Amino acid sequence: MDGRAGPVGAWNVLVVRPKAQWITVLGQGPGRCPDSYADAMTALEARDATTAPSPDEGGVLSRPHRALSIGIVSVVLVIAFEATAVGTAMPVAARDLDGVSLYAFGFSGYFTTSLFGMVLAGQLSDRDGPLASLTAGIASFAAGLLVSGTAGSMWVFVLGRAVQGFGGGLVGVALYVVVGRAYPERLRPSIMAAFAAAWVVPSVVGPLAAGAVTEHLGWRWVFVGIPALVALPLALALPEMRRRASGGERPPGRAGRARLDRRRIRLALGISLGAGLLQYAAQDLRPLSLVPALVGAALLVPAVLALLPHGTCRAARGLPSVVLLRGVADGTFIAAESFVPLMLVTQRGLSPTLAGLSLAAGGGSWALGSYVQSRPRTEPYRERLMFLGMVLVAAAIGTAPTVLIHAVPVWVVAVAWGFGCFGMGLVVASTSVLMLRLSPPAEAGTNSASLQISDALSNALLLAAGGAAFAALGGGSITEVTASADGSRPAAFAAVFLPMAALALLGAWVTTRLRER
Repeated sequence: MDGRAGPVGAWNVLVVRPKAQWITVLGQGPGRCPDSYADAMTALEARDATTAPSPDEGGVLSRPHRALSIGIVSVVLVIAFEATAVGTAMPVAARDLDGVSLYAFGFSGYFTTSLFGMVLAGQLSDRDGPLASLTAGIASFAAGLLVSGTAGSMWVFVLGRAVQGFGGGLVGVALYVVVGRAYPERLRPSIMAAFAAAWVVPSVVGPLAAGAVTEHLGWRWVFVGIPALVALPLALALPEMRRRASGGERPPGRAGRARLDRRRIRLALGISLGAGLLQYAAQDLRPLSLVPALVGAALLVPAVLALLPHGTCRAARGLPSVVLLRGVADGTFIAAESFVPLMLVTQRGLSPTLAGLSLAAGGGSWALGSYVQSRPRTEPYRERLMFLGMVLVAAAIGTAPTVLIHAVPVWVVAVAWGFGCFGMGLVVASTSVLMLRLSPPAEAGTNSASLQISDALSNALLLAAGGAAFAALGGGSITEVTASADGSRPAAFAAVFLPMAALALLGAWVTTRLRER
């Protein structure tokens, strides 16, 4: 038995339990250590009795958690429906507003402002709790939808998307902090799996519903109708959030109320503006576009180094690698997925509906992967499952462009993407679980923001890089949804998919560095 002083003066006693388990037992006061193995076992059993889950706690749908779980999962459901529905309506909106040339800014405007919202939400959540960020975020999200839905010009539409993105950034971080505060660690994998499952129905129904609404009622109703759906889940979840997840970690009162980190807020503005400038430069390949690209990089690089955990860029062990992995996984997969329907339509002659449906099954397999990682039996193998997940993601991305060979049937993409989404379900939910496990309560907001900054920033930058490579190799000349010889640009699509597959394999290596030494 070996005792040594812990960081707060208590004795950490390492004892051997039956089955050769090493357990840490905390003594009851500074400088006190159990005198024998029997005393150590008594202390251990007392600790287990106090930390064991009570029978009343149950799962995420048990009585103590039911209202909160249904409320926050419903919020995710509405956001998922918006994400899938708006993408269907936006081409019609851009055409009606004479803004096809600004089409890409409808997406980039959302991503760039969401980065700022994420950092601000992390600060507010650590200081005051997640409640203020969540309510302000949903209000901004709904306001942005209304501005876009009533826009008379494309620039006003883009402004609405920017307001909506700011709200989305606030909401995303706040939900993670709610999970970290209101749920015990054993239930967090399950609620993360529920978040993933909330995307299944919208991924299938959302495009079809949005298409029907756009065709029969007009595209504006896709935007102005969604805010009304937010009211019910918010009313259900807010009372439980106020009771169980509100308040910061600092003492109450004016003396314990810390100020927002103004330097971090300035860095957040820098990262948002820098990402926007880089996206703009990537869409305009003229030599003059080097100016906004250099300015964007000068703003972005120092902000990223300061806002993400130290060592993220070099995959330092522990939390930095968790944050890096989230960005690599989501960025490579989303960037590749964005080009799959275009490839199927222009290179293989599928209709847009069939091309979209080829990816519909992925929502179910993603939810299945999230469910697998949430099972208690898989907890000891989490890092191995994440390694498998990244290998599946890399294989899916690398397999997709094989349909550029006309002898390969198009259903190969649907099968490959189903396996890739299963891998994403294993990885994305697990990164959230590990981030919360590695974060002290007072830093949960900041680290949640870092995780989502990595996610959103990699989406924006890898989409921009993929789009630039696609355009440089002639992809921008594809204008008709046909598989004619003039419209065939296999090299342009390969230039998107193959680098993303290589990056995903790099992510598989990052999974070996998630555990701290």
